[in-house]
Amino acid sequence: MAQVYRGGQPYGTGHPDRLTPHEVRTRTFDARRRGLAPDQVREFQAMVADELIDLHRRIRLLGEENDRLKRALRDWQTMHARECRPPNEGPW
Repeated sequence: MAQVYRGGQPYGTGHPDRLTPHEVRTRTFDARRRGLAPDQVREFQAMVADELIDLHRRIRLLGEENDRLKRALRDWQTMHARECRPPNEGPW
């Protein structure tokens, strides 16, 4: 992925503060006197982790598609620039 700087930070190089599916699955909570059902919590964590996996995959695929489109546009611009005549050199 191309590294473009936004706000002084490399863009598209990962986010260390982004929540990972593994962190969701392995998160533990303090026991409380009247807490939640542990099975429901684990089931919800699994569902959220699966959704994160899907979202991270989509982000990666969209980044790849974005890079492909940028290359295609650059190639088209290069090809088009070669075919165009400079201004004021026409038979006008």
